[in-house]
Amino acid sequence: MTAPALRVTPKQRAELERMARSSSLPHRVVVQASALLCAAEGMANEAIARECSTTPDTVRRSRDRFEEGGVDAVGSIGPGRGRKPSIPQATIDAIVDDTLHTIPDDDSTAWSTRTMGDRHGVGKDTVARIWQARSLRPWRVDTFKLSNDPRFEAKLVDVVGLLRQIGALPAMAGA
Repeated sequence: MTAPALRVTPKQRAELERMARSSSLPHRVVVQASALLCAAEGMANEAIARECSTTPDTVRRSRDRFEEGGVDAVGSIGPGRGRKPSIPQATIDAIVDDTLHTIPDDDSTAWSTRTMGDRHGVGKDTVARIWQARSLRPWRVDTFKLSNDPRFEAKLVDVVGLLRQIGALPAMAGA
């Protein structure tokens, strides 16, 4: 049984044609757009699958998603599909906890993605993704550190005075 031709508005057709010609969109989007254009011409799902080097089931799912969500649904991955996360949540939690509450054993001042990855048996890119998703930047120091140099105050006064002389700092009232 051949599926009926997919109903596509002229505006949707123009957008699908743009997607199908694209060399910068993800491959999945280009293939689905091409398949949907073939479906709009009335081609059978099996013929579309051969033409687009995919499976008839993929063509059916693409048609269903397009009918439900229009052009915005092209390239989307259905819920429950795609590669599942391979890192246990406990490992992710341990990486975050170590990042926030420990320092490296090698006398470094902050964790690097490589040292944290080695500690937990994951790759540096995995650590980077975990840190990025949680806005963690262990190499950045968010606190002000005062020097323990006994001549610090005198040096500070000299630097501030110099900066005021060259106009880099505004004069302060009462100073």
